[in-house]
Amino acid sequence: MTRPDVVVHASGELLAAAAAARLITKLVDAQAAHGVASVVLTGGRTGIGVLEQVRRSPARDAVDWSAVDVYWGDERFLPDGDPERNETQARQALLDHVPVDPDRVHPMAPSGGKFGADADAAAAHYAEVLATTAARATDIAVPRFDVLLLGVGEEGHTASLFPDTPYVRETERTVVGVHDCPKPPPTRISLTLPAIQAASEVWLMTTGAAKAEPVAAALGGAKPVDIPAAGAHGRDRTLWLLDRTAASAVPTGG
Repeated sequence: MTRPDVVVHASGELLAAAAAARLITKLVDAQAAHGVASVVLTGGRTGIGVLEQVRRSPARDAVDWSAVDVYWGDERFLPDGDPERNETQARQALLDHVPVDPDRVHPMAPSGGKFGADADAAAAHYAEVLATTAARATDIAVPRFDVLLLGVGEEGHTASLFPDTPYVRETERTVVGVHDCPKPPPTRISLTLPAIQAASEVWLMTTGAAKAEPVAAALGGAKPVDIPAAGAHGRDRTLWLLDRTAASAVPTGG
């Protein structure tokens, strides 16, 4: 397991801007190394704020957006185009404004579509999508994820993996349908910890005093079943991007 790096910014706005600069550089470097880059997006205020900052950045066109593979770490199982879907928000924030190749953008299925109300079938299909481009470097059937973005919830959840649930304990599947979430909507689709851990780099981004305790617990070695974010780490790097309030309970040098 990689030892996490922790970077603290003065505010959430600075965090989003700095993370956007990091993301642009990461994608450019990945394309220089492999010809293509792969990113896993997250939702939430910070995750979407980063995408908005990428859109506004003068450096955004340094990325060859036609050679970026886009995936999602989790999704609210809602109808296509619903404003609460991570996909909808990501398209509005960035993807509709850059020349991505539609065939390289891989959203999780909405409710009411091909799989109707069956989130488990939609999750199984997404696992198949990931398996079709699985990378040799990973031990499980997922693509090479150059960078995987995540948020952290007030109870320590990440993606849609909540504490003390069967989904955070999953060790075999790469994608699961998540039911009875404690936060609305109750039904979601999520990558599992094994899929997250296959990424080259995992960046956990969060802000606010309400996140201070779960952040400190995750960095302090909590069990993933108690603090799912503690189980989110990359093969090559794990990066925590925090504002001052979210970092306030982390011991100095933590």
